[in-house]
Amino acid sequence: MNLDNCPRCGKLFAKNFRDVCPACIKAIDNEYALCSDYLRKQKSANITELSEATDVSIKQITKFIKEGRISLMGAPNLMYPCEMCGTLIREHNQCESCRAKLLHEVNKVRPDIAAKENEDKAPTSAASVYRIMDRKRY
Repeated sequence: MNLDNCPRCGKLFAKNFRDVCPACIKAIDNEYALCSDYLRKQKSANITELSEATDVSIKQITKFIKEGRISLMGAPNLMYPCEMCGTLIREHNQCESCRAKLLHEVNKVRPDIAAKENEDKAPTSAASVYRIMDRKRY
């Protein structure tokens, strides 16, 4: 039996398919129902209004959106924060500027890694090279 503490409430529970206890699963489902009901009535609500009206955290609403439980198609003003800078976005995990910065950093480091890999792959002497013919000889 796999036991774990619930990250949401701290209670000990038997871990099955979900990472939270059964009581928190029910609470999360109730929060989702509140959010979806509010969005049906107020299609133009943004994430702050939704959070204030339903008492559901912005983090949990963002999780609903990323899981696909809340669709952004019918809610034109509903956006969630970028994981790096907090700018409101409608798709992906980061905004365009943060993704560009991240890509720039990766491209800056990539040539250094490629050069290091080439040094590691280069044989130091002819004796250190292993050939299939050597294997068949013995």
